[in-house]
Amino acid sequence: MKSTKEFKLVECGGTAYEIGVQWGEGCRESFYQTAENNFRNMEFMHHAKKDEIMARAMRFLPLIEQFDPYLVDLMKGQAAATGLSFAEIVTSRCIFELSFYYQNIAGLCTGFAAAGKATAGGKTLLGQNIDWAPGATVDFLKVHHSGGPDQFILSFSNSSEYTLSSSGFGICAFATLGTNYAFNLPLGCYMPRVMRQKNIPEAMGLLKQVARGLGCYLLADAAGTILGIESTYNDYEILQPVDGLMLHSNHYLTERFKHDDLLAYLVEMGLFPAVMATESFNRYERIHSLMSKEVGRITPETAMEVLADHEENYPYSICRHDDSSPSPSITHASFIMVPAEGTIYVACGHPCDHEYVRYTF
Repeated sequence: MKSTKEFKLVECGGTAYEIGVQWGEGCRESFYQTAENNFRNMEFMHHAKKDEIMARAMRFLPLIEQFDPYLVDLMKGQAAATGLSFAEIVTSRCIFELSFYYQNIAGLCTGFAAAGKATAGGKTLLGQNIDWAPGATVDFLKVHHSGGPDQFILSFSNSSEYTLSSSGFGICAFATLGTNYAFNLPLGCYMPRVMRQKNIPEAMGLLKQVARGLGCYLLADAAGTILGIESTYNDYEILQPVDGLMLHSNHYLTERFKHDDLLAYLVEMGLFPAVMATESFNRYERIHSLMSKEVGRITPETAMEVLADHEENYPYSICRHDDSSPSPSITHASFIMVPAEGTIYVACGHPCDHEYVRYTF
């Protein structure tokens, strides 16, 4: 029998700095744990010292300041509230890029977007499991931006954000890792501005400019629009749904990007266990099989069952329980968004063990 376990909902509002202060005050322990995890793991795995890691992260700051001064003010508020240095806050925002640089990569996420003839009543749904190394933090926030949208945000290690906007659209995010990487704007530093936009065309317009490797995104809105974007360090491709359904895990679906897959390369070099070369494909095939059987009648409850699945490929399953491999990864949270209702269902921890809790604007 599943248990009900809820994230603490932290509510923030006002200016960017005020939101940052409230965010930092409400999630202070998560900020401390995230900073400790980041520096400890980098030092243990790669003998990288804290000052070196922060210096590398701060190299991104000019790009961040140019792209989103609002986020810079928010991070300053977080630093003031937590007592962490501004450099430590910036480092958390850049952790995926640093993980790539130090090749400290864990297993990642599985998710979907569905609308139109794929769902019961044609209502748009999107959701995913958030998977990463044990000990990672997830915070849940309701944010009101002065003069902007209201948002529900699942903040993963104060880096990437999974956001439902009161403007009527939401986002799923998946790491897609290419062998090449350029000094680009970190994904944790462009996603917030993307999700402050008024609609999918504006959000996708920004993603076309800044998404360059490390991230694939699915956007879906209340009107039934679904778009995805995959990218490498110097290129991108827009993904379209098939029969109202779009699925993703952590390998490229775009044909011309497939030769650039980093996980396969790391396995070939003996740096990762062999299972990491295939586990994303296995999760994709499994969610494709489960969702395809339900086309035309997909509901939030259907999606909850799919995201809780580990009948195949356990422990590297959709609901992930891999906590003992050389690159361990577990499901920390799961969500399903219904943009037309302004609703997000959130499971705190493994969705096979914990019920989804409904939140609405």
